Amino acid sequence: MLASTNSQITQQSSAPLAIGKRSAVKVSFEFFPPKTEKMAENLWQTVKRLEPLDPSFVSVTYGAGGTTRDRTHEAVSRIRNETRMDPAAHLTCVGASVAEIEEIAEEYWQSGIKHIVALRGDPPEGEARFKARKDGFAGSVELIEHLKKLHDFEISVGCYPEIHPDAASSLADLDYLKRKMDAGATRAITQFFFDPETYLRFLDRALAQGIDIPIIPGILPVTSYSNIKKFSAQCGMQVPAWLTHLFEGIEEDAATRKLVAAMVASEQCRILQKAGVSDFHFYTLNRADLVYAVCHSMGVRPNPAS
Repeated sequence: MLASTNSQITQQSSAPLAIGKRSAVKVSFEFFPPKTEKMAENLWQTVKRLEPLDPSFVSVTYGAGGTTRDRTHEAVSRIRNETRMDPAAHLTCVGASVAEIEEIAEEYWQSGIKHIVALRGDPPEGEARFKARKDGFAGSVELIEHLKKLHDFEISVGCYPEIHPDAASSLADLDYLKRKMDAGATRAITQFFFDPETYLRFLDRALAQGIDIPIIPGILPVTSYSNIKKFSAQCGMQVPAWLTHLFEGIEEDAATRKLVAAMVASEQCRILQKAGVSDFHFYTLNRADLVYAVCHSMGVRPNPAS
């Protein structure tokens, strides 16, 4: 997919890459399963708005503790049956036995859903750390190994450019990513980040450890700065001072906040494109407009032939 060095960051042209042509960039999108009928309608509007961009795949998340299992399956199945998009289902180790996860995976395979985003998962609400069930998987490596024994699933996994909050060190974190690759993962998708250098340095370190699967940058447009602060605290990500400064004083000004968010995400993606990145994964939060605008700025346009 890509290769890069930190020096590439300093060699940026000021001109947008998308001017006058459609880009070869590939994108994918993440959605979360709806909790209400109104949220279900909003999700479907988002799905249909982004479908013409011809994503490589789309994924649907799995709530903490497996709380959205049925809704995840419903959303994935509807995308599979009613759109041209290729859906991937998130599957975690939390809140289910090996037998239950095996049953879910088998149901996905038989219904034609053969791409799984395999994750350890967040601990259930009220618990600070992940604790494996006696009849469950100890972590994502064991989950991946089991899935590959069941069927030849395409498997995406998560990774942390700044280090997983439970990892003993950055080297141990990369070691675990290497184990996931060796177990059968075909791509990794990063947790969100804001400084392009963070991602490019992570790529260099991963390659040095023999990790050669595609590592796709996860892009999160800032729809709410307060939510970003909360998300970042939960997953150990740094919010740079420049981002804080950009959103100062506009938390209650939705229109300005949206314009700033589009600018930040577009510039982040432009820099990564210039560094050779060709695949991007967007955390949509079930909102289409910002993501659509950023994709447009990169030259990702509806396919006239579709």
